[in-house]
This record gives sequence, C-alpha cells and structure tokens, in this order.
Amino acid sequence: MKPLEDLIVLEFCQFLAGPSAGLRLADLGARVIKVERPEVGDNGRKLAIKDLYEGEDSLLFHTINRNKESYTADLKSATDLKKVKKLIRKADVLTHNFRPGVMEKLGLDFESVKALNPKIIYAEITGYGKEGPWKSKPGQDLLIQSLSGLTWLSGDKENPPVPFGLSIADLMGGSHLVQGILAALVRRNKEKRGALIEVNLLSSLIDFQFEVITTFLNDGGQLPERASKGNAHAYLSAPYGIYETKDDYIVLAMGDLNYLGQVIGAQELKTYKDKEEWFSRRNEIGEILSRYLKRQTTQDWLSILKPAKIWCSELFDYTKMFDEKGYKVLQMEQNIDLPSGEKVITTRCPIRIDGERLFSSKSAPVLGKDTEVINEEFGLN
Repeated sequence: MKPLEDLIVLEFCQFLAGPSAGLRLADLGARVIKVERPEVGDNGRKLAIKDLYEGEDSLLFHTINRNKESYTADLKSATDLKKVKKLIRKADVLTHNFRPGVMEKLGLDFESVKALNPKIIYAEITGYGKEGPWKSKPGQDLLIQSLSGLTWLSGDKENPPVPFGLSIADLMGGSHLVQGILAALVRRNKEKRGALIEVNLLSSLIDFQFEVITTFLNDGGQLPERASKGNAHAYLSAPYGIYETKDDYIVLAMGDLNYLGQVIGAQELKTYKDKEEWFSRRNEIGEILSRYLKRQTTQDWLSILKPAKIWCSELFDYTKMFDEKGYKVLQMEQNIDLPSGEKVITTRCPIRIDGERLFSSKSAPVLGKDTEVINEEFGLN
C-alpha cells in the first residue's frame, strides 16, 4: 500500500506547476481528480514540446498528468458548482494555480472551502504571491527566471544571461507545494484541522539559489561573477568546472589545485600556493588547465585522475547516459498505456519506499472521462 492511498486530491490546476505537484501526490498513492473545463480542459493539453502529441493531447500533458482522473465542470454554472462543492466536502486536499482573485470570484477561496470542509488542506501556487505590484503578472517560467537573478549564474563570463534549460520554476514550485501539503497532512493527523498552503514560483526560485544569494547578502552586495573558463559555479574556486579535452570534455569538482597540478604535470599551477588565489585568479588558472587538458583524451585523463582520488567525471548527453550500467540499474523508465493502445516511455517517480520503486502505467485522463463515474460514486447528481 502506498503512503497516500485513500486520500482524495482535487486539482484545479493547469500547465506545469500545479499538475507537477498532483503528479507526485498520485505517484505516492493519492487519488488525484483533475477538475477541468468542459470541452477545453487544462490548457496544458495543448502545450506541446517539439509539437509532439499523442492523440488529442500533447505528450507533455501525458507526462505530467499520468495516473489522474478527469472531472469536467463549468465553475460558472450554479449546477456544476454545486456538484463541485459536494465533491470538496469529500476531499482531503485541494490544489489550484489560478491567478490571485479567481477562486475568490468563484466562491472557492480558502475561507469558503474551509466552511465546507474544515479539515481540507487547501494548497495554492501563484507566480509572485498575492500581494505587491507583480501579483497579476503572468507566472511563466522564463519570465520568473529572468526576474530571479538565476540567468546570471550559468555560462561563462563573456556569455549573455543564460536561462535554465528546464521549467525549473514550475518544477521547484510544484515540489514545494507537495512538501507543504505533506507537512499539513502530518499536522492534521495530530490536531484534526486543515491548513492553507501558499507557494509562489518566484520565492521557489529564490530559495533554489540560497547558496549564492546568502553569499551576496553577506559579502557586501557584490554580484556573482562567472568565471571565464569552465564555469559551473559563480562562487567556487578553480579547478571547479567543465573543460575541453582532446576529444570531448571532462568535469572537475572541488579539490586541491596544487595536488591536481602535480598529477597532471602542470608545473605552472605550483605557483598558486595561496588558496585565496584559487578563486581570485581562477580565470588565469582556468586557462592553464584548459591548455593541459586539451593534450589528452577524456579517457586518458580519467585513467590518471581517478586512481589519484581526484573528483572528476566524463560528461554525458542522454544517449551516452542511457547506455551506462549506472543509469540502467536505477530503472528510471516506465511505460504509460494510452487509451489508443499506444505506449509512451517516460520517467518514474524517483522515490523508493521500503525498498520498492514507484511505477504507474496509468495514462493521463481523456477529458471528462471520469465525470459520470465520480457523480455516481459521490452522489453528486
């Protein structure tokens, strides 16, 4: 039995952030019911990456909404709203990621829902919070990355701002929402009361950067400066970074620069005896490392560095990673069975419980597929 079995989650969410939270709750055993608009549904159904679709819905929608049910309701219809309120009385958790004010207009704000179900965990996710001049701005991932300072942490010094290559704000925000929900469920078990959980994507991205923001706040307000070569962290000393070799790349983590120089035969590195220089002069150190590391192949260097206990690694793309035993042993892939009979390969939940991996082959729901069954089961008609 999975930990969240018998818990009912009503998901009033679309696109990525809210649905990603519902995905994790479903992976952990919760029954997640997506409440969607008739005929249209979650806008994420038409949000495609590389224009990939499976049936009427995007591959992305199938990925992030697997293992859920779909209940259609027009929340502006008094009849449908009455059914939804009955459903709320049966639920354990309600999630939404509407802009501030939308749920209030519908009469489904926290206080109204709490009156219907005092023990419900009401979890909402917004772009920038519910106060301040940004509260109505579009909560889109790239926009939030651009406001958070994150884009100045990747790439080399001479590069323009570099955005993260994933919807990191959405995924971090969804993860934080799940953490808040789980904490509130633990408290409810002790105190028999519900909770209001609030997460916003900008705060999630700020928290994601806690290392560098803390440094900025305690270092006289000096902005992080990316290294010129091999950059991987704005505040870490050489040799930390990614370097080109004769045939590919090699990754060096933190370590003793003088010892590294001895191992690779870079006599020039002996002059940097003061560890403070490893950061203040990391650009010129990076140039020296680049010259030496280009002389041999990645595998040649690994055969030298690994026996010397230097933290290093080759650099993989997906094709290379998937061929590795270290990846295969994780069993991170699973098949989703689509209503059409086709299969989609995706990743599984990364959590293991009591030694068991969490798999689920149930696909994302066809719009409204479960409406009548839910009406009958909960006596909503």
